[in-house]
Amino acid sequence: MTVIISPTVRRRRLGAELRRLRHDSGLKSTEVAERLMVSQPKISHMENGRRAISPRDVRDLCTIYGVTDHQVVDSLMRMAQESAQQGWWSAYGEHPRSVHIGLETDAASIHAYEPMVIPSLLQTPAYASAVIEETIPSITAEQAARRLKVLLRRQHRIYDPTSPLRLRVVLEESALRRVVGGPDVMREQLEHLNALGAEPHITVRVLPHTVGAHPGLSGQFSILRFADGLQTEVVYLERFTSDLYLERQSAVQQYAMMYDHLRARALSPESTHDFITDATKSRIDATNRP
Repeated sequence: MTVIISPTVRRRRLGAELRRLRHDSGLKSTEVAERLMVSQPKISHMENGRRAISPRDVRDLCTIYGVTDHQVVDSLMRMAQESAQQGWWSAYGEHPRSVHIGLETDAASIHAYEPMVIPSLLQTPAYASAVIEETIPSITAEQAARRLKVLLRRQHRIYDPTSPLRLRVVLEESALRRVVGGPDVMREQLEHLNALGAEPHITVRVLPHTVGAHPGLSGQFSILRFADGLQTEVVYLERFTSDLYLERQSAVQQYAMMYDHLRARALSPESTHDFITDATKSRIDATNRP
């Protein structure tokens, strides 16, 4: 069986090797940036796998790091060429969440807190369509349809029969009460959420309003963990015009503590199932009410 390695994985592996070579050379990223006449963030992005690296960049970096073994240089340059290949999502045109999609595609697990809406990977097509159309006022019908296709393709990760994405979600009660797309769409979404929550690799916990103030009031976040040993965790913060990725260990640990705190205060998976069932009945009653 052929193993398909995504370009994001290749970039992260190449970046990790370049970081190791820089450390071995004793140089700081600011010093390397100065020698290459580029910004320091560019060096960081290359080492973290969030930016494509050209073979020329690899050659120049190897020269700075004093790498004289031609086989090592050639191998790294091949990795750079392979990392320039496009991911599956490129077939749908430019996407503002392309970096996140690449990381999500490679992640072994995601721990997410969502205060406002059902997480994308757990949305029904009708619910997702309503979220896309109603939260982006300027979007065209064609753009909305393309984003929906990308989202549904992303959901393949949780249905993978061989290595499904392990998904742990703490969901604010508001996400269940907010009627998105109408009562029928919302009822279908809640039933779908309960069905997915019964899967062994997916855990859903609801954080009820009665909990009061908590660390999650600052907004949505996800912690992506990887199994390749290169970059174990990344915190993802989704915002309307831009996204933020946190990779510093101290920041990741802080968000991991926040997630553990939210999980401890949320309902158990069993109580969550009952809570969602009650919310679904409320939607049915609202639909049948004259």
